[in-house]
Amino acid sequence: MGQKSVISLKNVYFCYFCLCCCCSADTISSGRVLEDEDGDEIMSSGKSGDRISSGQVMKDGSLIISPGKIFALGFFSPENSSDLRYVGIWYTGIPQQTVVWVANRENPIRGRAGTLSISKQGNLVVRNRNGDPLWSTNASSVARNSSAILTDSGNLYLISTHHRGKTNRPLWQSFDFPTDTFLPGMKVSFNATSQLNPVIIPWRTESDPSLGNYSMGVDPRGSPQIVVWEGQSRHWRSGHWNGLIFMGVPWIRVIYLYGFKLVNDGNGRLHFTYTLSSSSQLTYFRIFPNGTVEQKNWSSDLQQWEVIQLQPSSQCDIYNKCGPFGVCDARNSPVCNCLEGYVPKDVDQWNNGNWSSGCVRRTKLQCEVEGSYQRDGFLKVETLKLPDFLDHVGTENVKECGRKCLNNCSCVAYSFVSGINCMIWSNDLVDIQRFEEGGSPLFVRLAQSEIGGSTRKTPQLVIIIATVVAGLLLAGVFIWLLWRQKDKLRGISESPNRKGRVPDSDPIKSGELSADFSGPDDLNVEGQQGSGTELALFSFSSVVAATNNFSDRNKLGQGGFGLVYKGELPGGQNIAVKRLSGKSGQGLEEFKTEITLIAKLQHRNLVRLLGCCIDGDEKLLLYEYMPNKSLDSFLFDPVKQKQLGWRTRFRIIEGIARGLLYLHRDSRLRIIHRDLKASNILLDEEMNPKISDFGMARIFGGNQNEASTNRVVGTYGYMAPEYAMEGLFSVKTDVYSFGILLLEIVTGRRNIGFRSTDNSSVIGYVRSLSLIFQE
Repeated sequence: MGQKSVISLKNVYFCYFCLCCCCSADTISSGRVLEDEDGDEIMSSGKSGDRISSGQVMKDGSLIISPGKIFALGFFSPENSSDLRYVGIWYTGIPQQTVVWVANRENPIRGRAGTLSISKQGNLVVRNRNGDPLWSTNASSVARNSSAILTDSGNLYLISTHHRGKTNRPLWQSFDFPTDTFLPGMKVSFNATSQLNPVIIPWRTESDPSLGNYSMGVDPRGSPQIVVWEGQSRHWRSGHWNGLIFMGVPWIRVIYLYGFKLVNDGNGRLHFTYTLSSSSQLTYFRIFPNGTVEQKNWSSDLQQWEVIQLQPSSQCDIYNKCGPFGVCDARNSPVCNCLEGYVPKDVDQWNNGNWSSGCVRRTKLQCEVEGSYQRDGFLKVETLKLPDFLDHVGTENVKECGRKCLNNCSCVAYSFVSGINCMIWSNDLVDIQRFEEGGSPLFVRLAQSEIGGSTRKTPQLVIIIATVVAGLLLAGVFIWLLWRQKDKLRGISESPNRKGRVPDSDPIKSGELSADFSGPDDLNVEGQQGSGTELALFSFSSVVAATNNFSDRNKLGQGGFGLVYKGELPGGQNIAVKRLSGKSGQGLEEFKTEITLIAKLQHRNLVRLLGCCIDGDEKLLLYEYMPNKSLDSFLFDPVKQKQLGWRTRFRIIEGIARGLLYLHRDSRLRIIHRDLKASNILLDEEMNPKISDFGMARIFGGNQNEASTNRVVGTYGYMAPEYAMEGLFSVKTDVYSFGILLLEIVTGRRNIGFRSTDNSSVIGYVRSLSLIFQE
């Protein structure tokens, strides 16, 4: 099946001692017999043993049972082939036999005279009736005094044993040589530089465990992906790994603490693991002979396996269904369309339902036209499974990523994804799929004439339209300037001191704002609308003056809401202005939430809202200015984090806890923040913390303890599992986020994108340290 994977001895020792030494001994099933090589009975009915040891022989009909009676090891026959026998591992106590591993899959035993034993050299060997070896562990380093142990994880260990019975290092394990099934705890290892890492190969048919035509493994290029190959050709891929999920399977709920994790062993090899949220749950992933991959969970109520995931699940999941530059959308008929700015390469084939030739660019790029003075542009296409075969993955920000692509004429598209950063494609865009929700944006490079429309325009028509539009815009701007100047002069003439200064603010009471914020939203408390705010309403002109017309020099940062600017009121007070972006994922509901909540909350560890501004499409919030910005700017900066001594860190933790306690228990309204993270903790001049950004918050009624939502919002890495999986949130949701934040403050390491040799999160890192201290 492949070369022996590198394993962590420490993890194996831990697994072995916990599952084998500390639990009840592995047993021979009742009524079965384990015999030695001379045929003498060494263990009879009713007795138990914990291993197959050197010199012992297990005959067909005997079983080894794991300590918790979850898995069994023995001889079996697939359906419709009762004469052929194999040594395998399957779930025990389940009515339908579910085999998860096969030893001699290429060399079946004919009849029921096969044996499994530890050879004199120390390897585990399957033999036929004549004693001929059909399969062996072939461990490179073996010991004559060795044993085979079956654990509750379904892993079969070959270990060496001291003369006093103490275990030594593992020599071989079945998890390193899987067949068609991936079990929780198994490591799918792969070489970071190899382009083909097949690990799991299905049965040829449902009754033949020999090697099938498909294989499943990892392609590490760019960002790792799970890939199913048919021979050497791709059949399906999971999409790129962003550190939390595979982006090509958007309906997978993000479970940060449990689920898939990518771990670097530090020796040029990576491996994926999958961890269960509950040790009592039975689940497995299997690739079937037809290339289909399923995840199944055992339902004790129904007494059957339930399919949780199925891939490919539609014709659009089949690799590159619509050819280069084609987009597959299972909701459409036909399912294939070209990307904007592209047309079918072979129209006749395309119309006949043969989309394999794909699409070609309709208009030549400007960078390819000699002497062209125009530059190409990018068209943003949303909710996509991003194309295969990345050409570049870098640390550039989104603007630098776009410039890098634009400056290279061979670049055809780019994307910027949290957890991966800059992604650039320089070859054909293949295997693109459009999702109903989820997915990622792709910026497709096109000639300027293609941006904003799918039809070709003649140069003369473009010039005419541009001239007319420019004229109208100039006229509109001129009229607007006259109107603003007239309004300003009228304001000066009405001012008592007639100094012409922009008014400080235009305070309006909450009752006058209620019409703008009426209607159902997330602010209802037991069916009653929250009362209005008592908040100053600033004029847009005063905010423009305070921020120097939102100049780049005044920019403090950027979040999901939009840009944040520093401003100064005429009286000299510094403020922070949050400006809602038109492209923001947050909108009017979040804006209303933040105004309503913060105006009602008063606590030294909550940021203070000074006022707001609503002017047409402009929505702005004015806060007290926090000179030290956010906690993450100190915590994760190698230089600035040295300013955070232990006393300061403790004071920050205590302040956050006080603010959270106020929100949950002491305020007039019980508030669930839902987005508590380091970037939402602001620091004043004395490094005192203040919780900010209440755009995602929810109000609870006095007797309400838990609620649910279909819209899971927040930041991956800080979400509680029950919230990420089921949309359930309560005060515990914020407490979980606070716990993650506390670990980040103590360790100085970011939970999102955490990388280390043995751990993929700060939680695992802290747990491993605690185990070391316990030792």
